[in-house]
Amino acid sequence: MTARLAPLALLLTLAAPVLAAEVDYPAGYRQWAHVKSMVIVSDKHPLFAQFGGMHHLYANGEAMKAYTKGGTFPEGSVVVFDLLEAKETGGAYEAGDRKLIGVMRKDRTKFKATGGWGFEGFKGDSRTDRIVTDAKAQCFGCHEKQKDNDFVFSGYRP
Repeated sequence: MTARLAPLALLLTLAAPVLAAEVDYPAGYRQWAHVKSMVIVSDKHPLFAQFGGMHHLYANGEAMKAYTKGGTFPEGSVVVFDLLEAKETGGAYEAGDRKLIGVMRKDRTKFKATGGWGFEGFKGDSRTDRIVTDAKAQCFGCHEKQKDNDFVFSGYRP
């Protein structure tokens, strides 16, 4: 009986879907180091359509090593891009609703095709509603231009 089931087991193993490595939601990221902030408020900026709003970037301890000392980001580095609506109120811009949380996690083994970085986006305030379906096309296509900076756009503002 076992010999007859072996081909079926092999077939099921070969047919099993290959799951893409996921980047987890960065719980507690607001307590990490604040790297920088910026606001994109008009279509004069090339990324206004996709990323218009108030940007805050955070980094875990591993990522801060590269931000403060330079060089490549070590394994386990996590960079968070917190994008909020920018609302003008009485001559000042204030944070509105969260648009998304973008996450980059460094793991050279899992994410070889995207420069050693895993990319994910979480819609609004959700910790589970993932918006990245093809990290290479949706994220790495732009980040690839930053190869000399280990594929990271932001710099640390002490």
